[in-house]
Amino acid sequence: MNRKPRTTRLRTAVAVAAVAGLGAAALTALPAQAADASVKVQYRTSASSATADQAEPWFKVVNTGSTSVPLGDVRIRYYFKADPGASYTFACSWAVKSCANVTGTFGTLAHPTATADRYLEIGFRSAAGSLAPGADTGDMQLRFYRTNWASLDQSDDYSFSAGQTSYGDWSKVTATVGGHTVWGTAPGGNEPDPDPTDPTDPTDPPATGAALFDDFDYTSYNDPAIASHGWSVRSNSGGPGVPGATWAPQNVTFADDNGDSVMNLETSTAGTGESTKQTEVLTQATKFKNGTYAARVKFADTPKSGPDGDHLVQTFFTINQLKAPMDDDYAEYDFEYLPNGGWGEPSGILYTTSWETYRPDPWEAVNQHSESRAGFAGWHDLVVTIDDSNITYYIDGREFGRHDAKYLPEKPMSINFDQWLIDLDGQTSTTPRAYDQKVDYVLHVKDQVLTPAQVDAKVAAYRTAGRSFEDTVPNGG
Repeated sequence: MNRKPRTTRLRTAVAVAAVAGLGAAALTALPAQAADASVKVQYRTSASSATADQAEPWFKVVNTGSTSVPLGDVRIRYYFKADPGASYTFACSWAVKSCANVTGTFGTLAHPTATADRYLEIGFRSAAGSLAPGADTGDMQLRFYRTNWASLDQSDDYSFSAGQTSYGDWSKVTATVGGHTVWGTAPGGNEPDPDPTDPTDPTDPPATGAALFDDFDYTSYNDPAIASHGWSVRSNSGGPGVPGATWAPQNVTFADDNGDSVMNLETSTAGTGESTKQTEVLTQATKFKNGTYAARVKFADTPKSGPDGDHLVQTFFTINQLKAPMDDDYAEYDFEYLPNGGWGEPSGILYTTSWETYRPDPWEAVNQHSESRAGFAGWHDLVVTIDDSNITYYIDGREFGRHDAKYLPEKPMSINFDQWLIDLDGQTSTTPRAYDQKVDYVLHVKDQVLTPAQVDAKVAAYRTAGRSFEDTVPNGG
């Protein structure tokens, strides 16, 4: 297994450029005392041409109500028509509230129109603070561009206006506070929904098909059933992570959590390589390829003990071995959460990455990834599906990223969970600290693309039947 930091994503980079997350963080409930909160959005464009390298919607949010509004409750949506086959990356160039406190994710409209089938949703971290009555956020200089840096067409985008080159109220973007729409008009039939569902998603899981399901109902890391069920709890040395760190099988534990057996991976350090204990659990077999992969994982933003700040990576992924630099048979599909940043990121970020191949020295990567600069502490349903044309990632039922056929696997893979430290630069203290990552279950259904709703139904069916483990996936992928 190999992990490497992402390099700076430039137009001329050898690595394939990033693709922004398709999907949006769940909206929070509106506090009772803020039910009358009201904001408006002012907009201008810094790229007014119909065809451009990137769209540049700049915003200010203004509190027009009589009560203070926490920016963490505010979401803005900018609606646009995607270019055929295009995927997009969000970026923040500058913001009065700091780009570190501004998030951007992409979503797909349930009811496409002639001028919109996607939206860019802008949110705020809690550190952005609140807006007092009459106050505004100040300038937010935002942009998004096609992953391959091809030109994009803005002329048919619902929220775009070539003439809006200075700030003014703009009703073709929407704003919500705590999930309640308080500003703007969405393209027909697409008002922001705090808890969207897709009524076309069937919930009945497929009745047949080879599958792996594990509810992690074990007693300890050395429970004989773990090995007999095809898992390995890592104890050998080597990367990724801090030089000199060890992989500690005894730090993989199992406990009851509200009636469910949950696996816990603890990673700890006292600021040196020798004191760093990392954890990993992986399948012994590399037999998983196309189909659906799912897990319910609890990420943590803070340590369970000791000072915070380490460059931690919490993961769920599939992988096979890189047998030579730029090996065409290599494949890897990751969910990676960095609660304290790392790899050049100053704060929390979640990546989903599809790997074609790489070369470790000199570093060269061929991958496509989605990202969301937001906090993801807590339980999340993670799903990735692989068919003959796409790799699609979902978080909590929402599409987060869709990656191209170029990155489809050629060979079978293993299924893995691990938690490790990129380096010791994020927190230099020698005070001991420890972090937990929890896993409720894992599911793989061979050669079938399940919706997130079908995943939920299939897991529920296993549990209703009292079946905590099944593996009918044949060797060979």
